Amino acid sequence: MRLVPDDLNINFISHKWISLSASSAVILLGVIAYFLMGGFNYGVDFRGGSVVQIQFTKTHDLAEIRQVLAGGNLGTFDLQNFGDPAENEFLIALPEIEETVKEETPANRVRNLLTAAYPDVNIRRVESVGPRVGDELKTAAFEAILFSVFAILIYVWLRFQWRFSVGTVLALVHDILIVLAAFVVTQKEITLAVVAAVLTVAGYSVNDTIVIFDRVRENQRKFQKKNSLEIFNSSLNETLSRTILTAGTTLVVLVAIFFLGGDIIHDFAFALLLGITVGTYSSIYIAAPLSYLLQQRFPPRSK
Repeated sequence: MRLVPDDLNINFISHKWISLSASSAVILLGVIAYFLMGGFNYGVDFRGGSVVQIQFTKTHDLAEIRQVLAGGNLGTFDLQNFGDPAENEFLIALPEIEETVKEETPANRVRNLLTAAYPDVNIRRVESVGPRVGDELKTAAFEAILFSVFAILIYVWLRFQWRFSVGTVLALVHDILIVLAAFVVTQKEITLAVVAAVLTVAGYSVNDTIVIFDRVRENQRKFQKKNSLEIFNSSLNETLSRTILTAGTTLVVLVAIFFLGGDIIHDFAFALLLGITVGTYSSIYIAAPLSYLLQQRFPPRSK
């Protein structure tokens, strides 16, 4: 099945400076937002603390519940609706446990406060992560992303050539940075699920890029008299139908998960939805143009 005509001839590479400049501007805005907004909004997985999920059989006002909790000396806490408002569920995020109050943890204090004020409350879930464990998870998440990028760099280098490898990795870093920039701007929580989504985006983006580079390599062997610009553009046009179909079918599923999957996987779906959209764009407008520029600057030796 083809969505584009066989004789399509879009000059993708001619837009290289526009796409590279636009992407650089978005990443720069993300860096500025990072410092202006105080960095990432880490979830309990990384910052340490407790999360308590509660449900009432009757309807209660959010401000009223907040007032009850405020009288419990819990420090800075966050209270928000969770899931369908009709289910009367709420999520309470508490700061990390201090050494001096371990006898009564914040989660236990919340339980005592709410059961005393609301006989109809049901404690659905309690999750606690110590600050040391949170730091270890943060380090492990960073190492996982770094290792995946390095492994992809080596793989593409061995399978193709270093020019393609550099273009692939820079496009991959571009995708990750834009996803993280979106989380900074929206102040969505960075959790282990989001890290898993970022790693998934890395794999998806590389797969898309490798399909294009495989066609470039094939066309370089088939049409040795054509210059690099013609080879790259024709390869991008030939794989465009496949790129659109693959991205389109994936995004349909992700849109459904994003809107219908519930709050538990909302941020995970958001990261995937944005990452795969950006990854599809970067395989055409970042990875290919960068590899083309590297081939122009460092032409391969003639065999």
